[in-house]
Amino acid sequence: MKTTDFNFQVVNRIFAQIMSIKITFPDGAVKEFNKGITALEIAGQLSNSLPKKVLAAEINGEVQDATRPIETDVTLKLLTWTDEGGKSTFWHSSAHLFAEAIEALYSGVKFGIGPPIDNGFYYDIDTGGTPITLADLPKIEKKMAELAAQKSEYKRQDISKADAINYFEKKGDEYKLELLEGLEDGQITFYTQGNFTDLCRGPHIPNTGHIKAIKLMKVAGAYWRGDEKRKQLTRVYGVTFPNQQELDDYLHLLEEAEKRDHRKLGQQLEIYTFDDEVGPGLPLWLPNGGFLIEKIEELAKKTEEEAGYSRVRTPHIAKESLYLRSGHLPYYSESMFPPMELDNVKYYLKAMNCPHHHKIFGAIPKSYKDLPIRLAEYGTCYRYEDSGSLFGLMRVRSLQMNDAHIYCTKEQFEAEFRAVNAMYLKYFKIFGIEKYKMRLSKHEPSKLGQKYINEPELWIETEKMVRDVLISSGIPFDEVPDEAAFYGPKIDIQIYSVIGREFTLATNQVDFAQGKRFNLKYTNKDNQEEYPIIIHRAPLSTHERFIGFLLEHYAGNFPLWLSPKQIAILPISDKFLPYAEKIAGDLKAKGFRVKVDERAEKIGKKIRDAEMMKIPYMTVIGEKEVENQQISVRKHGKGDIGTFTIEDFTVLLQEELNN
Repeated sequence: MKTTDFNFQVVNRIFAQIMSIKITFPDGAVKEFNKGITALEIAGQLSNSLPKKVLAAEINGEVQDATRPIETDVTLKLLTWTDEGGKSTFWHSSAHLFAEAIEALYSGVKFGIGPPIDNGFYYDIDTGGTPITLADLPKIEKKMAELAAQKSEYKRQDISKADAINYFEKKGDEYKLELLEGLEDGQITFYTQGNFTDLCRGPHIPNTGHIKAIKLMKVAGAYWRGDEKRKQLTRVYGVTFPNQQELDDYLHLLEEAEKRDHRKLGQQLEIYTFDDEVGPGLPLWLPNGGFLIEKIEELAKKTEEEAGYSRVRTPHIAKESLYLRSGHLPYYSESMFPPMELDNVKYYLKAMNCPHHHKIFGAIPKSYKDLPIRLAEYGTCYRYEDSGSLFGLMRVRSLQMNDAHIYCTKEQFEAEFRAVNAMYLKYFKIFGIEKYKMRLSKHEPSKLGQKYINEPELWIETEKMVRDVLISSGIPFDEVPDEAAFYGPKIDIQIYSVIGREFTLATNQVDFAQGKRFNLKYTNKDNQEEYPIIIHRAPLSTHERFIGFLLEHYAGNFPLWLSPKQIAILPISDKFLPYAEKIAGDLKAKGFRVKVDERAEKIGKKIRDAEMMKIPYMTVIGEKEVENQQISVRKHGKGDIGTFTIEDFTVLLQEELNN
């Protein structure tokens, strides 16, 4: 009897082991669950309220439906609205909800693709001749809300290619049939919610009930598959949120962003312009923009000089052989301008400063006593951005980069990498950047020798070195696989403007490959030759991107130290011009940047124009001011702040500059 009981217990234990799986959570905790459990069910076992928040699951690094059974040991992260993967899944599912509403409202429609994007989703539609206009969007939003309230589940179905083709042939949807041509049998899935079924890989949220707030933003045209020779479809953009307050906040953000659009402000404040005869993506810096560049460079040069950098200069072109040696050709050729040929030798416009700096390092023999060597340059580079991706100063073809390369020993790496990160934080404080995030971009082991240098041990070692510096520095960061540079891991820096808009500022890269490629060596303590570790860094990005960011961040209201014109002197009439010129001379002598408005305009217009140009201070000069040898002062955005002597006004300005 005891033997039977013992055997029964053993069988039960073995059966439980076979039927259980181990789930590893982001904090390292490991728990056992029954095989076949879903991420949504796990959420329910962890917390009663958690299932209402879970939108998807990241399983072994891949985002999946939270409702799919888990059959093996995995790492699991439950994704909510605060996670990028959760948002993307939410907006992908919203695109399907939109398509369901369209199919319910319009007969004979056919569908192209409907992906999530950075802020919402879009869907390309063949309306069959029935136009969809902005006036139709409220009706579609209302239908989407009705369907969302039904809390329909998003159901996944594996389907054979033959059955998928048969389904869309019956619907007469040639777009989905064309998409099916490129898919392998056995790898095809449908998703259904309510009365709508779509060809889709997923993932999707558990049900439509999560979608509480809906706004369709605009209607545009889009050629099928981006081919202008194909039919033009109707593209509708939309965004959704889990509650109305977040949608209201988002719409307010868009209003603020429109006011702060760097393209609009750049023209209004006479910062830069583009000209067709110069070429797209090639900005012309006007005097105000030229001043901003000089001021930012002045800051960078002072900061870098204090940090032990040496300044260098390099040409704008180089031979093809240089970029073949660096490895940028042929892999980077699509982002470079076509070559020029001279004496049967091809030359390229410089797309990056790195190879030129390597040549400078290698020009003179080095010993370990010379390291670290820090070479800095505001180098002009040229990149052939696709015309469709050009966007004001954010995506251009000519860029002036706050570039530098640090050549150091392995022992010096931690201190150098930490110092670069500290430089970023210093700049963030100067420019009032309070929110930022760093992203550790790592390699993908399966792509070694293709996308990445085939040095597996060095990849692991250098990624650990970077990670350890970030952790010990207390800097917030995320780890992202398969985003490294081909020669080593890097940190990408994301910054946020005062209204929360995200910008990719710059990068801090580790390079363990270029030293060998360029035969860069130094003599170590044992009189043996070694290759240095190279750090690529650009804390202030490019003038183009950074000034574009600052225009939005400050809404054009540059701080006094950075404003191209600090004071506008506004005489009420011509007879007060002599006193206005005297005031201007006094202020200029003290180092302030002054503009005298000599136009024969009414004082109200002069004030409005100075406000439009966002000049920090205005001084009004009239009869009373001349008699009392004073100035009436206005501050941009605040109005009249009182009457001052020139000495008191100078003290006020200096205090603001000091702060």
